[in-house]
Amino acid sequence: MVDPLVFNIQNYSLNDGPGIRTIVFLKGCPMRCRWCCNPESQEYNIEMSYTRKNCIGEEECGFCKRSCHQKAITFDEEGKAKIEKSLCTDCLSCTKVCPAMAMKQQGKPMEISEIIDQVLRQELFYHHGEGGLTVSGGEPLSHGDWLIRLLKEAKKHRLHTAIETCGYASYEVLKEVINYLDVIFFDIKSMNDEKHKRYTGKSNQIILDNFKQLVQDAKTTKITARTPVIPGFNDTVEELEEIQRFVAKGKNVSYEMLPYHRFGKGKYEMLGRTYPMGDVLLSEEIKTYIQKQNEKWRKKECQS
Repeated sequence: MVDPLVFNIQNYSLNDGPGIRTIVFLKGCPMRCRWCCNPESQEYNIEMSYTRKNCIGEEECGFCKRSCHQKAITFDEEGKAKIEKSLCTDCLSCTKVCPAMAMKQQGKPMEISEIIDQVLRQELFYHHGEGGLTVSGGEPLSHGDWLIRLLKEAKKHRLHTAIETCGYASYEVLKEVINYLDVIFFDIKSMNDEKHKRYTGKSNQIILDNFKQLVQDAKTTKITARTPVIPGFNDTVEELEEIQRFVAKGKNVSYEMLPYHRFGKGKYEMLGRTYPMGDVLLSEEIKTYIQKQNEKWRKKECQS
């Protein structure tokens, strides 16, 4: 299998594992969650994104239009570039000449040694609070052999390691990966299989089976189950209680709910896509419920 593409390396993260962390984001995911806040991570190939507000304009620049052999770029009445997606082949010639970085390449190949070197540049910050490396995406487990090689290399440098996963993967891969993980964040989105298929494109059966087996097999890896709470999908007390009962069957498993947000909406526009969730929002009642339940789970973890 081809090595994965990296679309971002984020330093100084405080939300994706203990301590201060460096997050390596990989492209490629088997699911298509309607609320995905990283749509640039979904495809396995390199893509081009366009941020209209950054465009300098045809009169002052126009390099992109002249570089495009497909004639996919024109300019609107305000002098901003327009991309005809049906003509664009993602050749990326425009990204190489855009001085304002309005047109950008999403995803690039990186050697494992190159990634580790970049992670180790922040090593000083990891010494307080078990900071380290978190691999996210996309879906890290889609790149099983490569991910294992990356985590093995991280462990050679005594880095604290974590991944964020949707759980839709071969259990053989997951079982091997946990040998090199300190923490795993595992999404449990819904117990309703039909609804799960409708909103993510995949059944939840593999995910739930993987989670149950993981709880038995992970002897030293800390497991945190997560539920993104999404309007119209799982934002009822009944559905969230059902998920929590399932998670609570596992010993020493942490849990948290992540309230829906629309931070990724602009990324869909940059990729020339329509944001699937529209303008829906969570109710104030559900937000309050999330806050109370998260506090309850935190207290439970402190007492265990």
